[in-house]
Amino acid sequence: MSLREPGLGEIPVETERVARAVCPDGTLAMRLRDEFADVFSGEAFVSLFPHRGRPAVPPGALALVTVLQFAEGLSDRQAAAAVRVRIDWKYALGLELTDTGFDYSVLSEFRARLVQGQMADELFERVLRAAKERGLLKTSGRARTDSARVLAAIRVVNHLEMLGETLRAALNTLAAAFPIWLAAQADEAWFDRYGHRVEEARLPRGKEKREAWIGQAGADGMRLLEAVFSPQAPRGARSLEAVELLRQVWVQNFQVVDGAVCERDAKNVPPGRLRPFSPYDSDARAGAKRGASWTGYLVQLTETCEPDAPNLITHIATTDASVNDLKMIDAIHADLRAHGRLPAVHLVDANYIDAKGLADAEQAGIKLVGPISKNTTAQSSGKFATDAFAVDWENKQVTCPNDRVADGWYPRVSSRGIPVIRVRFLASDCRACPDVNACAPSKAGRGREITLRERAAHDAMKRNRADQKTSEWWDVYQHRQGIEATVSQGVRAFGLRRSRYRGHPKTRLQHLFTSTAMNLARLDAWITGTPRAGTRVSRFERLRPAA
Repeated sequence: MSLREPGLGEIPVETERVARAVCPDGTLAMRLRDEFADVFSGEAFVSLFPHRGRPAVPPGALALVTVLQFAEGLSDRQAAAAVRVRIDWKYALGLELTDTGFDYSVLSEFRARLVQGQMADELFERVLRAAKERGLLKTSGRARTDSARVLAAIRVVNHLEMLGETLRAALNTLAAAFPIWLAAQADEAWFDRYGHRVEEARLPRGKEKREAWIGQAGADGMRLLEAVFSPQAPRGARSLEAVELLRQVWVQNFQVVDGAVCERDAKNVPPGRLRPFSPYDSDARAGAKRGASWTGYLVQLTETCEPDAPNLITHIATTDASVNDLKMIDAIHADLRAHGRLPAVHLVDANYIDAKGLADAEQAGIKLVGPISKNTTAQSSGKFATDAFAVDWENKQVTCPNDRVADGWYPRVSSRGIPVIRVRFLASDCRACPDVNACAPSKAGRGREITLRERAAHDAMKRNRADQKTSEWWDVYQHRQGIEATVSQGVRAFGLRRSRYRGHPKTRLQHLFTSTAMNLARLDAWITGTPRAGTRVSRFERLRPAA
């Protein structure tokens, strides 16, 4: 397909007349056309289309249809049907009333072009630029961040099902690419074992039978891999994605001992964050948060929260479900800085806060506000808590509340790779102290030991814990809870909880278009004067007696 016109066409007179008559107050689609037509000019997407061939549907029109599709939770078929039959969509796209639209497959082709051309975030950025030009995006004040779990578009399987389905997926892929070669290599028993979907109901029940099934599947997979990687195999067979995944899964789960294929011991397999959990979405991982477990992804949402402007999502990050929120804060700040949207105050929950993050944020000129994890040592509070020890950083000395000076100062790296300082007091000093049982109770008679973070991190953590005890800190932090409403809106109204597509690139594209649709809906509400919804209160809660 070639490109003749990148943007939206002029609105035909008859289309405008009928649309205004049928929808006198307008619709979201019509108002997006009126207010943000320049966002959908399609000029940025010209490079994704060839200059010769049959004329393509304008990319600006496809971008608008995709946004409306996500705004209304439509499938590709439903969105293509809306282009054919809905008057407000024809108005938005500048189509004649008799225009028959396009085939629904064009939408998936457009998304594939965006992913391949690394332009998935182009429309998201264009909407934010348009909002800033209109004075509706304020990024120098407060922002808040939270994450939401995203379920992968796959069937959750157990370990045995995963092994069987991985082998079955490789066989199906090879059957489509090299049917004659595979027919000559396949064992007749493979058709019974892997010809249909591998499900728990079809697998053996007894422990010995299940182990035998795993051993047989391991041997079958190893035999297939040997055939694929032999010199007689067709060119390109080993480069197939399903075959490469089979090789990876078999290396992780099986080994050859004395010429026999056997399953690896549970202690000899990679951690979960490195292991795929489905042959149909190799990017999905298992995650757990706040008592909930799932297989899929995490999406990090960052939005502005100023009273005199709409709350707009300014940053999206999609990771697999195994990534901890704490590891994302530096990446979020770096990306916001690169786009000129770094806030002065960043509100987050405890999952994003640690001492190093607080210090790094201060150095970057950001006030990171959130409750830091509590001290879990035996002396977490009181006279002999860690914060009660006086630290002389210049002389590398620590003095306890009873004026005894530590004997050792040892820079170390913790098991989590964090630079720390181990401080140790002499056992003789501690034994002679009248408060030894409260400060350093030890059957071995050792002296008190404490662990300090590096100076900047230590001071930042100490200040944060002190600030949390003030009402002013909580007055600022109360604004964080609004991000939970954004997550709820994304889940309930925009289908954020479940991935429409398979793989990280397409899932990230979904999140970008979902956030774009949410931003445009919020801009539309602000422009039309629609008030923000208040916090929902259940009927039972309304019966609570006044304090």
